[in-house]
Amino acid sequence: MWSLLQPIKLIIAMLLAALVAYAAYRLRSLDRSGALAAFLLGALVFSIGGLPWAVVLLTFFITSSALSRLFRGRKQKVEEQFAKGGRRDAWQVAANGGVSGLAVLLHLALPDAVFPWLMFTAAFAAANADTWATELGVLNRTWPRKLTTWKPVLPGTSGGVSLAGTLAASGGALLIAAVAVASWPVAGSGLREKLLFGLVILAAGVLGSLVDSLLGATVQGIYWCPLCGKETEKYPRHNCGSETTSVRGWKWMNNDAVNLACTLSAALLAFMSGTGLR
Repeated sequence: MWSLLQPIKLIIAMLLAALVAYAAYRLRSLDRSGALAAFLLGALVFSIGGLPWAVVLLTFFITSSALSRLFRGRKQKVEEQFAKGGRRDAWQVAANGGVSGLAVLLHLALPDAVFPWLMFTAAFAAANADTWATELGVLNRTWPRKLTTWKPVLPGTSGGVSLAGTLAASGGALLIAAVAVASWPVAGSGLREKLLFGLVILAAGVLGSLVDSLLGATVQGIYWCPLCGKETEKYPRHNCGSETTSVRGWKWMNNDAVNLACTLSAALLAFMSGTGLR
């Protein structure tokens, strides 16, 4: 039965989530559908998880949004290949935060268990790693290499990896892991256990971003723009207005599906590794 404080907590959580979503919309980090999805996810995290869970979510959102705005001039040509631009829509929010939202619901059902927290933070570590790799990897001075063949590919090509992108991915995952350890909400966890779990979160985040690259190199839907003469993730039309045709991959495996697989794989890896450590 709810106490008097719980409805107040819910109201405060919804107000904070609305404030963050509105600010993101005004800053053009989210479109309208993305702002609504972010509000729903934020209200869920803030009301059920509380401050530690909110800190992880905000760390991902603030850093990824800030990076999306940096070096925009240098990234503009590369971003023509991406299926979506800097403003995230509802599908992107769901792909990056949906798994973490489910982990929060698991925490509601099992408040004393550690694995919902591990899954939550690992999913955001993977999302942050992928975002940082995408935003900073395009600034690499040499062309990236395709993960499956190791041949040079154009910057922004799905499945391409580079030194800058890999270091950026590791940094993004490390930041979430550090924040997770610093704000650890599970009672009864000692420092050694927290640090071990922090390494699990870091590893899961980096491996999740590699899953993203592997899917991008193998089964993600890639299309060809005959007018621009280049590959793109955009379908059915490129930025120029020309219709794009399928080159390879599964049409349903778009960028959002790849991002969802990235976060889900990280969460599952953290779950299996975390239960093994305990």
